[in-house]
Amino acid sequence: MWSVIIPTYNRLPILTKCLQALEQQDFAEDYEVVVVDDGSTDDTVKFLQAREKEFPHVRLLVQEHQGAAIARNTGIDAARGDRIVFIDSDLVVTASFLSAHAHKLPKEGKYFTYGRVINTVNFEDPTSEPFKLTDFSAAFFATGNVAIAKEWLLLAGKFDPMFSQYGWEDLELGVRLKKLGLKLIPCPAAVGYHWHPPFALSQIPQMIERERQRGRMGILFYRKHPTWEVRMMIQMTPLHLLLWGLLSLGGLVNERTMAPLLQFLIVRGKSQWALELARIFLNWYNVQAVYEANQHWQH
Repeated sequence: MWSVIIPTYNRLPILTKCLQALEQQDFAEDYEVVVVDDGSTDDTVKFLQAREKEFPHVRLLVQEHQGAAIARNTGIDAARGDRIVFIDSDLVVTASFLSAHAHKLPKEGKYFTYGRVINTVNFEDPTSEPFKLTDFSAAFFATGNVAIAKEWLLLAGKFDPMFSQYGWEDLELGVRLKKLGLKLIPCPAAVGYHWHPPFALSQIPQMIERERQRGRMGILFYRKHPTWEVRMMIQMTPLHLLLWGLLSLGGLVNERTMAPLLQFLIVRGKSQWALELARIFLNWYNVQAVYEANQHWQH
């Protein structure tokens, strides 16, 4: 049996599309969809409880808001399947998604499969988006689209609940899986379309906070695995400090000074260009948070 584990928090509109796609799988084996609601306040729980017939594969679990790591662990503990698939609640998959993972993932051995994630802002028809160069990921283990035997998750110790804020909990687990000898099998036929709303200035405060959280969790990642590879991943090197410090002119390029240009691009339908420019100061916030968190741990 296969268990698809989906943590969710206040994403009901896109979660609905996500679950509808999972009900339309051309999959011969038995499967369940374990939705772990992480304390949503947008009526996700009421909606799913009222639509059990519409989503017969769904099992709903509810917890207080504790973060994605604990939510995924809750799903692992409750999963009936011996094969686990992780996706995010803003991912819409194709009908052959599960069969593609099942075709690639060996019955035995130290392997897991990693599918393709295509980013899109098209809410009405997310699966119409073509694959782009910017959709490529070099991550070893990321929970946006991955399938693995449950036994390896349990043996590795599942997700570390100390990762209570945004970022790194899946890649940190990936380091432990790699130490167990697991190998990644690419599975490009298992396609998921990651929807996110078009970039707008109103999103910037939340994005800045997310970058700060990612910086703090990055140091937790590094303290568990103090290697040069992890330092590069979390951007804790003099090169990153110099690069983003120069690009942001030491913080002079920020959400306030860039707002007119970003809005100019957004109004003209170039929201993706605006987002790429915003990454200059967003990355600077992240790098600063990494070094601030590291100083805090040292003291």
